[in-house]
Amino acid sequence: MGTRGNTRQRIQDVALELFVEQGYEKTSLREIAERLEVTKAALYYHFKTKEDILISLFKDLSAPIDEVIAWGQTQPRTLETKKEVLRRYSDALSGSEPLFRFMQENQGTVRELSVGENFKDRMLLLLDLVRAPDASMADQVRCFSALFTMHAGNFALRDVEGDPGEKRKAVLEVATELMTQAHLDAVRDSVTG
Repeated sequence: MGTRGNTRQRIQDVALELFVEQGYEKTSLREIAERLEVTKAALYYHFKTKEDILISLFKDLSAPIDEVIAWGQTQPRTLETKKEVLRRYSDALSGSEPLFRFMQENQGTVRELSVGENFKDRMLLLLDLVRAPDASMADQVRCFSALFTMHAGNFALRDVEGDPGEKRKAVLEVATELMTQAHLDAVRDSVTG
């Protein structure tokens, strides 16, 4: 079973590399097979189309995000819970930088395949977990920016020297600060309001 899972993952990794390098439209299944040094038939055994590959990449990313959301929805909306949601989200995103880079550079494709739509829905659910219901506009921006920082942070830091784990920690720290500021504002407003 192990090797089959690895083949699937290798196909995903190489396909994503090619999608990022030369664009989704310009990449063919044949090129993916060539770079993997497998036959097109071997590739076909796992994925019938390049859409299938892309959709599988999003599904694989979505599963751990769904777990974070499901957990968060059962917790009290305390600052500790919100911090834990961001921590767990950071772990869920670990290793998905190439996919975010792809999303950034191929927004049309992502929209067309409606994988983008599903991803946006998840973002809104996560936003609900970290944002106060009656948050001010600025605090809503802070919460949205916290999530965006987690997506864009590693992408933005890819040319900066440093350990990937350190970068992830720095990104999480900044995201947590933004969300914490928003949370404390909401608490203060409800007291003074």
